[in-house]
Amino acid sequence: MRRGRDPGPETGTRNREERRSPGSSDRRDDGQAFERSVRTGDNERSLRVRRRVRRRRARARRPGRHRRPRRGRARRRPRGGRRRRPPDETDKGSPLRAVGAAFGLGIAGILGLLAVTTIVGGVVLVVATLTGREPSLITSFVVPFVIGQVVAFVGVSLGYLRWRGLNREEIAAYLGVRRPSIVESVIALIGPILVIVTVLVVSSVALLVGPEPAQNQGAQTTLENPSIIPVMIVAMLLVVGPCEELLFRGVIQSRARETLSAVPAILLAASVFAPAHVVSLSGGVSAMLTTISLLFVPSLIFGAVYEYTENLVVVAVMHGLYNSILLTIGYVVITYGPEMENAGQAGAALLGL
Repeated sequence: MRRGRDPGPETGTRNREERRSPGSSDRRDDGQAFERSVRTGDNERSLRVRRRVRRRRARARRPGRHRRPRRGRARRRPRGGRRRRPPDETDKGSPLRAVGAAFGLGIAGILGLLAVTTIVGGVVLVVATLTGREPSLITSFVVPFVIGQVVAFVGVSLGYLRWRGLNREEIAAYLGVRRPSIVESVIALIGPILVIVTVLVVSSVALLVGPEPAQNQGAQTTLENPSIIPVMIVAMLLVVGPCEELLFRGVIQSRARETLSAVPAILLAASVFAPAHVVSLSGGVSAMLTTISLLFVPSLIFGAVYEYTENLVVVAVMHGLYNSILLTIGYVVITYGPEMENAGQAGAALLGL
């Protein structure tokens, strides 16, 4: 046997305690300091040591939770459903670039809509000429219009976001695409009625002091052919509302919101949305300006709702219901009340066709 000093009971106990937990030596030192402070009657020091012992014991029971995050690496957790802003955007702090991006996206969407509608309409006309059959109004008017909305507005929106480096999940979070809550559902269903009342009041006042609004060619064609109004009502709800809100609120307003505060961003999106309808208006300059001014009202409301809810689904449903209700009013007026035809045409002039 190897001879050596036989460890005493105190040494063995101390070794077992050191092996038991990594912080045992600190607790032993604190305990000894606490005993010395008690023997010397240092009450203030005993309280400090006791508190330190309690803190270290609590930390030993919860390893790692007492560590503070490194400075500069902690991120604020976004609220539920809040839109994410795209990374790797070095120039998004410039208001001028935000304005340029807003009008550039709006012009690209409108030009794309005109191009796709013209191409699809031309294809329908060529097919009708070759087959010797006259195309129906749904084929020659509704189908090109719907395809143009989807291809132009959705294509420009998703193409721009993909160009900025966002994947599918980031695009959904950036736009605020999620299931509406109960309050948001109520806003989406009741909001269009309030918007219509507000627009009618404002338009009535505008007609008293200004010229009559310009006629919307798409709305005029729809009202002159009541047979396609039910199809257009469905198209407004399922296609026009979501596609236009995707571009003008989901992309343009969100992009402006990265640089500007809430009110300027809403005004900027409305300034792009309302004049974009000039391509479908017919009449003098003053009449077009009146219609564009009236279109500012629903656009501002949609923008405010989008800023409040941060949910694209809510404003898409609101916009679709708004247009559908106006078309329904026009259909009822034309079908059951010919003497109220002017009222139906005035309401249809506010549509975003």
